[in-house]
Amino acid sequence: MTSPRTRRAARFGGAALAAALLTATQATASLAAPGNPGEPRYSAGAPSLGDPYFPDQGNGGFDVRHYDVTFAYDPATKIMDATTVITAVATQDLDRFDLDFRGPEITSLKVGRHPAAFRRDGQELVITPRPKLRTGETFTVTVAYEGTPPVITDPDESIEGWVPTDDGVFVPGEPQGAPAWLPSNDSPKDKATFTFRATVPEGVTVVGNGRLTSKTTENAKTTFVWESAEPMATYLATVTLGNFVVGETTTPGGVPVYTAVDPRLVTQSAAAVARIPDILEYFSSVFGPYPFDTAGAIIDRAPDVGYALESQTKPIFSSAPSVGTMAHELAHQWYGDSVSLGRWSDIWLNEGFATYATWLWTEHSGGATAQQTFNSSSNYGRSATSSFWQIVTADPGPEDMFGNVPYNRGAMTLHALRGKIGDTAFFKLLKDWATEHRYGTVSTADFVSAAEKVSGLDLKAFFDVWLHQKGKPTSW
Repeated sequence: MTSPRTRRAARFGGAALAAALLTATQATASLAAPGNPGEPRYSAGAPSLGDPYFPDQGNGGFDVRHYDVTFAYDPATKIMDATTVITAVATQDLDRFDLDFRGPEITSLKVGRHPAAFRRDGQELVITPRPKLRTGETFTVTVAYEGTPPVITDPDESIEGWVPTDDGVFVPGEPQGAPAWLPSNDSPKDKATFTFRATVPEGVTVVGNGRLTSKTTENAKTTFVWESAEPMATYLATVTLGNFVVGETTTPGGVPVYTAVDPRLVTQSAAAVARIPDILEYFSSVFGPYPFDTAGAIIDRAPDVGYALESQTKPIFSSAPSVGTMAHELAHQWYGDSVSLGRWSDIWLNEGFATYATWLWTEHSGGATAQQTFNSSSNYGRSATSSFWQIVTADPGPEDMFGNVPYNRGAMTLHALRGKIGDTAFFKLLKDWATEHRYGTVSTADFVSAAEKVSGLDLKAFFDVWLHQKGKPTSW
C-alpha cells in the first residue's frame, strides 16, 4: 500500500499570504483550463479503484475491451516469453495511466504504434503515452515481457498467480494473482474478452477459458488458441498447462463440456467429472440458462495450492474434487463469474451463493435437505459462543474472506431468507439476480434491494442481523 503524501505548508502573514494565494490560483487556472472550449483537459488516470481489501488493485481513466495474450513457455526452464495487447477506451483525457503488473521484466511497451515511457512502482505499471489520449479514444497497449512469473501470497497465506507444478503450471487468479503473468486492469469492475495463444513443447496441453479455436504443432512445439467471447474478470482467467487427459461431451441442453484431468487423478476424479452435465442442467433449471457458451473443468496436481477456483467456463482444481466441490465451482459460473462482486468485502455474494447451490444439489441428488444442512453442527447448530459468529458476513476482512463465514453463514443467510419470503419469491429472486446482472458487477446493497422488490417486504432488519452484526441470529 502506498502511503499518502503530505505537503508542508509555508507560513505567510497578511498581504503576503493573500498575494501568494492569488498567484497560485491564477497559475492553477491557467494550467487546468483549456485554451478553447472543447479542448481536452489531460490528467493521470487513478492508480487504484479504491477497494479497501486490495487498495492497489484496479486503475481509472480507461475501460478494457479485450486482452490478446501470446506467450511461449517451457516447463523445464520456467521462462515465459510473452506479449499482451490490451484494447481499451479512454474514459477521460489521459496523459498518464496505470496497469497492474507484477510479472517478469518488460522488454518493450507501446501505446498504439508509438513507444511509451513507463516505470514500475510495486504493482503499478505507470505509462506515459505520446501522443496523449482523448476521452472516447480506442487505443492499444502492447507489453512484451520475459522471465519467470511470480507466485503471489494472499493475506490468508494461500498462494495464486503462476504456480509451477511437476509437469507445467497451475494458474489461479483470485483475488490478486492475474498480474503475476498478465498486465491488466485487475478489478472485477472492468471485465473484458480474452484471446490466449500459448506455445509449449509438444506433448504439453494448455487449457484456457472459453473455446479451443485452434491447435497446431510444428518443430516439436504446439500452439493452442483459446477464445473467451463473454466478458470476464481478470481474476477468473487461466492458462493452466501440463500433462492432461482431455475429454469432451455436452450437457443435455447442448453446452459443450471440455475437461482436462491430470493422468494421476483420472480415477479419483471420475465421479465428479461424470456429473458435470447433470449439475449444469439442474442449476440451469433453478438459476436460469447457463451464462456461457462452453463449460468444463481442469483437474491438476498442485499440492502446494490446496483449493479449487471457479475460473470462468473451466473451474480449476488442485486435486481430485468431490461431486460437491464440483457443484460449488460450477454454481459460481452464475454467481461470481457472470454476476460478480464489485468489491471484495462482498465475497459472500460469490461464496454464500455457491455454497447454498451445493446444498440444493445435495438435496436434489438424494442427500440431506437444505434445511437439514442449515441445522447441522457445521452451520446453525454451532454453539452461540463459537468464534464463527464473531466475523461479519458482509465484511469478513482480507484474512477471513475465504473462511467459513462468507461460505456457510452466507448460505445460511440465503436459506433464512427463503424461509422469510417463501419459495416462490426466493427462487424468482435467484433467477432474476442472475438474469438482470449477467456479465455485470453487484453489491450487497443491490441484493437487499432486489430481495425487497421481489418479496414486497422491508428486509433491512433481516439482512442487518444476518450480514452486518456479530453473534448468532436467534430471531429474524
